Amino acid sequence: MRIRSVPLVRTAALILTAPLLTPLAARAADLSAARSAAMPAYTDWSGGYVGLEGSAGGSYGAYNFGPTTIGGRPIPTFKSGDSTGRSDQGRNATTAVGGLFGGWNWQAGPWVYGIEASLDAANLKRPVPSTIAGFGYADVDPAFNVVRAKTDLYGTLRARLGFSFDRYLIYGTFGLAGADARFLANYPDLDAGGQTTARQDLGYLGFTLGAGVQYAITDSLALGIDYRYIDLGGSRRFPLGAVPGDAGGPVTTRASFNSNQLFARLMWFPDGLKVPQDPDETAPHDPDNGDTGRFSLHGQTTLIAQGVPGFRSPYEGAQSLIPHQARQTTTATIFLGLKLTDSTEIYYNPEFSQGFGLSRTLGVAGFVNGEAQKAGAPFPKLRSNRYYVKQTFGLGGETVEVPDGPNQVATRYDAERITLIAGKFALGDFFDGNIYAHDPRVDFFNWSLWGSSAWDFPANLPGFTQGVYAEYNRPEFAIRAAYTQVPKEPSSDVLDPRVFRRAGLNVEFEERHVLPWLEQPGKIRIGLFSNVGVSANNRDVVTLTQLGLFDDINDAVAATRRPRRKTGGYINLEQALTPELGLFARASLNDGRTENISFTDIDQSFSGGLSLKGKAWDRPDDTVGIGAAMNGLSPSHRAAFAAGYLGLLVGDGRLNYGTERALETYYALNLTKFVTLTFDYQFIGNPGYNRDRGPAHFFASRLHADF
Repeated sequence: MRIRSVPLVRTAALILTAPLLTPLAARAADLSAARSAAMPAYTDWSGGYVGLEGSAGGSYGAYNFGPTTIGGRPIPTFKSGDSTGRSDQGRNATTAVGGLFGGWNWQAGPWVYGIEASLDAANLKRPVPSTIAGFGYADVDPAFNVVRAKTDLYGTLRARLGFSFDRYLIYGTFGLAGADARFLANYPDLDAGGQTTARQDLGYLGFTLGAGVQYAITDSLALGIDYRYIDLGGSRRFPLGAVPGDAGGPVTTRASFNSNQLFARLMWFPDGLKVPQDPDETAPHDPDNGDTGRFSLHGQTTLIAQGVPGFRSPYEGAQSLIPHQARQTTTATIFLGLKLTDSTEIYYNPEFSQGFGLSRTLGVAGFVNGEAQKAGAPFPKLRSNRYYVKQTFGLGGETVEVPDGPNQVATRYDAERITLIAGKFALGDFFDGNIYAHDPRVDFFNWSLWGSSAWDFPANLPGFTQGVYAEYNRPEFAIRAAYTQVPKEPSSDVLDPRVFRRAGLNVEFEERHVLPWLEQPGKIRIGLFSNVGVSANNRDVVTLTQLGLFDDINDAVAATRRPRRKTGGYINLEQALTPELGLFARASLNDGRTENISFTDIDQSFSGGLSLKGKAWDRPDDTVGIGAAMNGLSPSHRAAFAAGYLGLLVGDGRLNYGTERALETYYALNLTKFVTLTFDYQFIGNPGYNRDRGPAHFFASRLHADF
């Protein structure tokens, strides 16, 4: 999905990783011991606190019904939907949980333990479609839900155990959880018409496990991310009305419920916190600060909450953008690096991710959340996103000092050098870079602004591939190339092992300059790609469908896929206009003859914008960005979508074609040296290239922390 270079990062690995990070946190506390003896190496979290927590689209769960009987006859166990974005045929699918919490902490050295209670209101709705075979309603309109389960209120009482270092607290939790639930049933009478209804209200008590991370932004306020798994067990059997008709009868069932919930939290400590000062406030600047020798450790976590209100939507297809919804995504990454020799390094990046983009990351070709993965999950999912070996061959001459950072051990390189990399990585780590628009964790959200979106780079669903990379670097320019695996078929999470028959080749030339009339640096990157992957020809599948050989164009696509080549390229400009103001622009194009296999449904794209630091209003670490993009399809690709083709991200079932246009602006508010809060707005005209849909307005907030 998304691909980019990861920024310098500063938050502990995150949810569900407290045991793993405890020794790492201890190491961070040891490093802090060099600070002034008068200052603690960690925050003292002792005392009481209260706060607000909320989750917009970041809570998921399901009810399991069974054993169930109708008229005394048992039917198979069935499960409700998980409220992940397209329930109720996508309408009114917003899930939100939010409320109040409070607790008390005790602390012994860096170890923190305490107790916390919370009460949250919710609008979690989980429909069971009418096609449930046990109820015998296969012929009923799928928009009619036989059973709906609703949860309105949650409460928890949890014990917490954590470890404090610097301004951070990483903790685990366990305790009790309770919730109320309403079960609504509508049984249509297929013979006589009409319907019967039933309702049952139940209370549940179960257990909860979880973990989280919080950061002291002042001496009385803290921000946090809290994950909890809730298991509410099973209820006693209860009646749920009666199915009409001769084959019907009274319905009895029982239901158990489990849920994964992820909250953003703001907490207040009325008695105050004792927090350590930042290193630059207690010690003179050390040019070697951050150099960890042969070892590098960094981490990040990013939470994005995004919503879209109503917009014109006269009809909906399987991959349409849906109005009236909100969703939340979270990622957390550890960046580990080890220098084996002065020229050989190895890197490994485990990453947790949770959540879905709006409409399950569907409906907009230049998608509106760069952290939303096509491999989304309702619970924290762990992947080994990067693991590779890096070998550098110095060619002599002047040298450059490279500081410690994510996937970079502090070292010294020859300015003229050859670099070889083998393993698993994202092509965006090395290609199509741009300091103003390349990382949805810190700058633009929209896929068409942080990347050359007609570049169909080879990748699995989260955006990574395996292969080899080579670069020749000089101070004035660089030439780089990569030969990597492609997915086995479009939008597949499995990479094709037949790299000698099907693979991707990407080449980029990067020129570096200083404009004499501005005396400001800039770069121009020109990239070319040629991928061989299993795909269908757009013109062929349209013809086969029009001739009546296939009723559904997607059946024609599946039947005619074979190895085919797709080529294209991009040009990418970054240019500083002043020390605070920068310009970026991209243009990308592919041949448009075949399906795109990895990134998104775009054949031509143009984008550009400005990025401004906040020095003029005494906020030098804040950033304001504004950008615009225009995406298009080739004529054969348009014809395929008009005939009902479902692409990687878009597909309304029909198409009144118009170029997809995006406008985005954001303000990144630097809360501390390591925590940034961003507010983002996007306007999308003709989402999914459809003049019949939209325009749509998107509102989002992003919390990013790193170390």
